[in-house]
Amino acid sequence: MMHLITGGSASGKSAYAEQQLLELPSPVRYYVATMQPWGEEGRQRVARHRAMRADKQFHTIECYSQLEQLVLPEDNGVLLLECMSNLAANEQFEVGGSDAQICDRIGQGIRHLQKQTKHIIIVTNEVFSDGCRYDADTERYIRLLGQINVRLAELADQVTEVVYGLPIQLK
Repeated sequence: MMHLITGGSASGKSAYAEQQLLELPSPVRYYVATMQPWGEEGRQRVARHRAMRADKQFHTIECYSQLEQLVLPEDNGVLLLECMSNLAANEQFEVGGSDAQICDRIGQGIRHLQKQTKHIIIVTNEVFSDGCRYDADTERYIRLLGQINVRLAELADQVTEVVYGLPIQLK
């Protein structure tokens, strides 16, 4: 079972995703964090997020790229991947490859995690409607994330957009 959760910045999608994970019946809850803690600000943000999750008893795993290599300590748990936007950026700018290779690698990683879990929740960002122009690398990233999100939405059993803290079921 896969649930894709999307929304804009500070929309409440992460809190909603965490609550969805907590409501799933499972003794093991994995939180796969994909944000690389660049610099002091990044380290502080990661520490703040860990503190916010401390009472939720998630088993946090830092995995910035190459999900296809991640082996979970126990099978049949439930998993929250936070977030696809960071993972896509890490794959594009750190690992590299063509957009097709990156999409395929991420797809393989998701399938790999699905084999190890009963339920996977993926958080992603809606970054496509601000109407701004960006440099070529950022434009490529936006297109890449769009392609990944379309593929994930096709594969997902459930798709939810969170707007102002309100979940809207799309699929």
